[in-house]
Amino acid sequence: MKRLIATLTTALALLPHHAMAAVASAPATAQQPAALSGALDRAFGQLSGAQSGGTLSLSLQLLLVMGLLTILPSLVLMMTSFTRVLVVLSILRQAMGLQQSPPNQVLIGLSLFLSLFVMGPTLDKVNANAIQPYSAGQIGAEQAIVAGGQEFRTFMMRQTRQSDLQMFAAMANAPKFATPADVPYSILLPAFVTSELKTAFQIGFMLFLPFLVIDLVVSSVLMSLGMMMMSPTIVSLPFKLLLFVLVDGWALLMGSLAASFG
Repeated sequence: MKRLIATLTTALALLPHHAMAAVASAPATAQQPAALSGALDRAFGQLSGAQSGGTLSLSLQLLLVMGLLTILPSLVLMMTSFTRVLVVLSILRQAMGLQQSPPNQVLIGLSLFLSLFVMGPTLDKVNANAIQPYSAGQIGAEQAIVAGGQEFRTFMMRQTRQSDLQMFAAMANAPKFATPADVPYSILLPAFVTSELKTAFQIGFMLFLPFLVIDLVVSSVLMSLGMMMMSPTIVSLPFKLLLFVLVDGWALLMGSLAASFG
């Protein structure tokens, strides 16, 4: 029992180390000792036991899954389209003057499912190049991590502005990267999130303009009628909803957001 606990502790301690090593630049990876290249696979092999046919037991699988669930929200926010979609939907709710409609649960759920739609091609490639070969025993755990991370890297590099990438590279005093594969995740992730926030605010600004015009018109009409005590928001809200429904706003917004990742 003590040996199992010690082995499990070693495996969990090595997991983040080798995950970061797998996504580091190519020169840094080549300098690592060869003895560490299969440490993760050896740890999994020690944990599996002979009677389980080389696979992790159910209890260890549950333990690993529960551990991954703790970092899943960060992965969703940092490496997918979730951030842009959620920020745009939140700005839209503020522009329409709606405080709690749609509620936060609806916005988060809508953002999650739209993100799954946008990330569908990337997830399919991760499944084909990493998950399925690893499940079939064709590649090891480290190779699966590298293959899956490469697909997410491709998606993030396509959405990241060159100026944001250069800014974080300059702050980190990093040398000039020859290829996108040489960019480490410590630079790519903050640059990607910064670009996503910038794009989301640009889209939100464009969404705000028509609703702002309605607010200005309603305020001017109320002032001309001498109804200064009536809140313009109460009067303009039905017109905003009517405008949004007439132009089929949800379909236009969802289609535009999905197309913005093309």
